[in-house]
Order: sequence, then C-alpha cells, then structure tokens
Amino acid sequence: MDIIELLKSAFLGLVEGITEWLPISSTGHMILVDEFISLNVTKEFWSMFQVVIQLGAILAVCVYFFHQLNPFSPSKGPEGRRATWTLWGKIIVACIPAAVIGILFDDFMEEHFYNAPVVAAALIVYGVAFIVIERWRAHKLEVRVAAEGVRPGSRPAGAHFARPAEDAEPTEGGDFGSITRLEDLPWSTALGIGVFQVLSLIPGTSRSGSTIIGGLLLGTTRSVAAEFTFFLAIPVMFGASALRLGKYVFLDGGTFGVNEISIMVVGCVVAFLVSLVAIKWLMGFVRRHTFTAFGIYRIVLGTLVLAYFFVIGPMFGLV
Repeated sequence: MDIIELLKSAFLGLVEGITEWLPISSTGHMILVDEFISLNVTKEFWSMFQVVIQLGAILAVCVYFFHQLNPFSPSKGPEGRRATWTLWGKIIVACIPAAVIGILFDDFMEEHFYNAPVVAAALIVYGVAFIVIERWRAHKLEVRVAAEGVRPGSRPAGAHFARPAEDAEPTEGGDFGSITRLEDLPWSTALGIGVFQVLSLIPGTSRSGSTIIGGLLLGTTRSVAAEFTFFLAIPVMFGASALRLGKYVFLDGGTFGVNEISIMVVGCVVAFLVSLVAIKWLMGFVRRHTFTAFGIYRIVLGTLVLAYFFVIGPMFGLV
C-alpha cells in the first residue's frame, strides 16, 4: 500500500466532492488534475476510477435527502408516500435520455472527448451560457417588478415543457420561476430537464450544470433546479459506475489488489464527506445568489487551460 497514492486518491476525492455538485464539471476537473497529479495505476483502472469515485458523492445525496427520498419513512402518510413514489417516477423518466445515449456512445465519448482541450471549450461555452441565462432572468424579474407581479397563467420560456406560472414572490436573492416546489414539477418538465442532461456526456459541460440550465430555461426556480439535479444523479451515477466496473472487470480484464481497493475506498470516502458539505452549502447559496459566479469561474478556468496547453506548455516544453 503506497501512502503517496492514497494521498493522491484523497485529493481526487476532495476534487470530486466539491465539483460534482457545483455546476463546474467534476469529470472535467478530474481530467485536468490527472494532467498534473497522476495515480500510478493502469489506464483501464484510471478510466474506471474517475467514474466510480462518484459513488461516494452520490451516497452523500442519499444520506442528506434520506427522508425526502424514502417512501417508507414512518412519518409519511399515504399522500406523502405517494408523492415520494411519484418523485422517483419523474427521476427515472428524466434519466432515460442520458442512459440510452450514454450506453450507446460511452466508448466513443471516452475516446474522442476525454481530453483537456474539449474540457476547456465546454467550460467556457457553459460559463457563457450561465451568465447569459442569469442576465435574461434578471431582466424578466425587472419586467415583473415593473408590472407589479406576474399574471396568473402566464408562461415562461420553455412553456411547452412547463405548466402555467403561478404568482410566486421572488426570494430575497431574486430566485423565481413558475415551478417553485419540487412537488409541482410536471412530468413533461422532468423529461425536458433529462434531455438537457444528455449534454453532460461531454466532459467539461457538467451534469449539474446541464440540468440546472435546463431547469431554469423550463421555468423552475434555482432551488428546484438544483434539488432535482441532485436526485437525477442517483440512478445516473449508479448506472454509470456499474457500467464502468463491468467494463473494467469483464472487458478489460482488470483486477483489484490491495492497492487498487485502498485507492477506491479512500477516494470514495473523502468524496462522500466533502459532498455532504458541498450540498448543504449549494442549497443555501442558490436561494440567495445567481449562478453568474460559476459562469465566470468556468470561463477563467477554461481560458487558463487553453493557454497552458496551446501557448505556455508548448513554449516551455511542458506538454
């Protein structure tokens, strides 16, 4: 058991736990970190590890939202249990598009898109998207305030997916939308958000970033978009991890020695603990602030990555 490799795994778990839930792309950051801090493992193990480490992050969601996601909770009556099963139904429906595309094109995506230039480009494009969307929402809010409220029955952008808006006062941080509670999320809107999730198959776009952008465009508040994003991750990440584990064991002929198991356990445990903090922080943040700061971060990071790999790196023989 190599202590240095365990420390690297712990650092990767830290990166995963923070970036999985913030709309800045965990896979993209893992690929970038690997350019500078590489685990001493086989290529096949690393390919599997950067996906399976997400199990630690997703277990944090299951723990943090255990009551809300548990249809058998003793404190829930028949109506509460029915609402929970309905929520799970919407989650499954929303995951279908990404599951189908992911299974069909997993190898193609890994071969052609898992590299720093693609990650950098995706970081920048989605960063711009976040800023543009938040400015558009701010303009909508200004118009709404000037008109002294939204008329009942008006429709937000993405109206073909969203139900009619209701009079819902924006929060102190300007969080508003026609869908203000997760319980009110229509099936069609859930599916629409799932379609946006397909974009996250390209590393650097961010799964949470894709689904949050989809939710905002389809009329949800930032809080609802973020929460539904957490729940969508459960079947997606479990499925992706099972797919990569199966590929590693049965197709690549990979094995698990003491070193591999230790690296996996350390990475997942750290990702779990850090994710608990990140989830709590993000849920509080989105109620009071926009996603503009994440957009700026993405643009800056993407620009630095491009500069390193296409200017600084070649100039000094670093890449």
